[in-house]
Amino acid sequence: MAWVYLMVAAVFEMGWAIGLKYTDGFSRFWPSTITIVAMIVSFQFLAMAMKTIPVGTAYAVWTGTGAVGVSILGIMLFGESRELARILSIMLIVAGVIGLKIFSTQQ
Repeated sequence: MAWVYLMVAAVFEMGWAIGLKYTDGFSRFWPSTITIVAMIVSFQFLAMAMKTIPVGTAYAVWTGTGAVGVSILGIMLFGESRELARILSIMLIVAGVIGLKIFSTQQ
């Protein structure tokens, strides 16, 4: 169940990272409120996952999954670069996250 918690945490991390773009420096009420709630939920699920997943693995998977998701959303939502080197770099992060999952001491 810890890995499910970690994936939920990563989804909410993507939400608050993208949400930051819409807060306009936390000057817009609803985008700011939604972003802060997503932060709290993300941290809560990360903390629950860390009860059994090693801290280094949990944090790296959380940030890696979030980074990949936000990079893809940035391409889709904001027209960010689709250069081959950027896509390959994203794929390296995915490979690292998969490796951490496979070789984690907690399954």
